[in-house]
Amino acid sequence: MLIGLLTAVAASLCYGTGSVLQAVGSRRAAREDPAAAGVTAHGGPNLTSTAKAAMTWEFILGTVLDFVGFGLGALAARLLPLFLSQTVISANLVVTAVLSVRMLGIRLSRREWTSIATVCLSLVLLATAAGHEGSGHTGRATHWWLLAVTVLIIVGGTVAVRFLGARAAVLAGLLSGLAFGALGVGVRILDGVDPFRLGTLLADPALYAIVVAGAGGMYLHTVALQIGSVNGATAALVVGETVLPGAIGVLWLGDASRPGLAWLAVAGFVLAVTGAVAVAWFGSHDAPAEQPEPAPVPVP
Repeated sequence: MLIGLLTAVAASLCYGTGSVLQAVGSRRAAREDPAAAGVTAHGGPNLTSTAKAAMTWEFILGTVLDFVGFGLGALAARLLPLFLSQTVISANLVVTAVLSVRMLGIRLSRREWTSIATVCLSLVLLATAAGHEGSGHTGRATHWWLLAVTVLIIVGGTVAVRFLGARAAVLAGLLSGLAFGALGVGVRILDGVDPFRLGTLLADPALYAIVVAGAGGMYLHTVALQIGSVNGATAALVVGETVLPGAIGVLWLGDASRPGLAWLAVAGFVLAVTGAVAVAWFGSHDAPAEQPEPAPVPVP
């Protein structure tokens, strides 16, 4: 349990830092070359502007951290119940919010800080209540359903961004979270891992769901960072990444809380989602940090 928690916390730090670095890169690319910051007819970023943002050193470093976080998160999903591993990883919201103050000049309101504190409290409750993780053994049909739903999420998100433009920021964050949640489920049910069998691994549809969810989720999250609030987009991601995988883990994969502490697990889960939604709501527009007033110019 302790190793799994430490792994999930490390993944959260990587994801949170990566999100802010990607936002810095996206905004610097648009600032340095406004002509390349193209949009669709509905106000969403086109592929050229997204590619331009992805070429900045901040974005590249953030992407490397995302890949490291992915590896750590996959390991955590095998070691912990999904409702715990996904929630701890989703605490990258806290890392994102704190770093955005420093690196993006964003001013957080008291309500946002209260919401972040709520998320932190929920993690303590969940860690206290978490019991054993399930086996992850499911029928092959579940693996095919996971792949189909993942493709639907990515395609639907791409179409929504194209036609809704800037209004799709929170939706893109939510769908990217659902994609990363599907990734966590795929890691848990993946065949051919323990013991390792390459043929079984390559024949498992869950493997391709993981690939599609990882690449598509990263794309949708990048778009959300381009067109909306970094804190709001990340909070929406938290909801998508936490709720569905946690429910699937409990209902179908055998995840459980400690005896007699189911109520505490439910309370922690509800608080986590409530806090994340509050951050998304209050942080839908990033407020710039206050600038010091210029010194008065002496009159001769």
